[in-house]
Amino acid sequence: MNRVFLTKLHLILAAFMFPAVLMFLLTGALYTWGNKGEWHEEVVQVSAPMENADEAALREIALAQLAQRGLPEPSGAASVSGEGSDLALAWTGARTDIKVAATDDPSVAEVTINQASLHRWLVQLHKAKGSVFFKIYATFLAISLFILVLSGLIMGLQVPALRRLTWLSSGAGLAAFIGFVLLG
Repeated sequence: MNRVFLTKLHLILAAFMFPAVLMFLLTGALYTWGNKGEWHEEVVQVSAPMENADEAALREIALAQLAQRGLPEPSGAASVSGEGSDLALAWTGARTDIKVAATDDPSVAEVTINQASLHRWLVQLHKAKGSVFFKIYATFLAISLFILVLSGLIMGLQVPALRRLTWLSSGAGLAAFIGFVLLG
């Protein structure tokens, strides 16, 4: 491959994807050490007929509570657990999580709303809890990172003075990867 083309491709991808790489690096490193950001939780009791509630009714309760607070609909999928009077809806997303559950009183629902701090929001995006648009962007980032590494490797192998160093570094990287996986 033409080294000038590889260099320009490498530069453009690195410069364009730098903010996303930085976000994924920071959130991943902090998450590895247990720092996941914070949720700001609010629990409210709302008057709602829960005795014969179904998923649609629970979703309506959730949407009404979010709308009252001017909060966005969670970007992920909603799931329902339990049966009958123990039915509960959990709906997760990057910025907002909401849970609607029955209480001992069949005319009252407990709604738990979690709003993510900025750090937690970025962690949620890292964990693929964002919109389809962000998932496409993250997939483009993954492809870009592969191209960056591959183009750097190819450029290193194209330069005779760097070829040996490229092979040695690649071998050491493979050995380190295998070692850390086994120590996992």
